[in-house]
Amino acid sequence: MKLFFVYIVQCSDNSFYTGVTSNLGKRLYEHNAGVHPGAYTYKRRPVVLKWFEQFTDPFQAFKIEKQLKGWSRRKKIALIEEDWERLVRYSKNYTEYGKSSTGSDELG
Repeated sequence: MKLFFVYIVQCSDNSFYTGVTSNLGKRLYEHNAGVHPGAYTYKRRPVVLKWFEQFTDPFQAFKIEKQLKGWSRRKKIALIEEDWERLVRYSKNYTEYGKSSTGSDELG
């Protein structure tokens, strides 16, 4: 079974980069070695892995990656720090019941 990883790295300029890969170790090496000169992280090396989650479904992995890319910096920090209370508070669709307006329990 092939695994897919959604990950967040912190760059040397303190920004975050979110990506998806099927080989996390190789991808981190590529980020830090500067294998892809056009990449966002190329001029922001070194990068440090701050968070990741693995998936067996590539479509789910890409969906979560896209979702995380739309998050604010403070929401990503709450995820990295596993501060679920702040994560919910920073959600755009937060209601008094602590769920999104769609009732979804997904990240977001």
